[in-house]
Amino acid sequence: MTDQQQAPSPDPDGEAPDRPLTLAVLRHLVRKEWKDLPGDMLVVLSRDAGGNFFSPFSTYSVSRYAPIHSDLVGDIFPLPEELTADQSLRELYPDGIPDTALPALVLYPLG
Repeated sequence: MTDQQQAPSPDPDGEAPDRPLTLAVLRHLVRKEWKDLPGDMLVVLSRDAGGNFFSPFSTYSVSRYAPIHSDLVGDIFPLPEELTADQSLRELYPDGIPDTALPALVLYPLG
């Protein structure tokens, strides 16, 4: 098993290394840290932070994320424009979307 590497922390003193990764940090990684990696390198996602089970990255969606079960586990919800455009989707969320839901780039594994 290889060592996990942390993304650059927005906390320069390193007091909070386990923060959620933002799109800005991901862009930095792609443009700077990973720029010399081969383009055909496989991108693999871990099922959890402990490194249990792995699967290739398959697709993504732009949604909203809200912590539901704990600070680190939550659910995703449709964007406002998706709810406006789709009556059947609105019916799936009769209580609405939690106020805590934030825009999120959601990455899905293949398996």
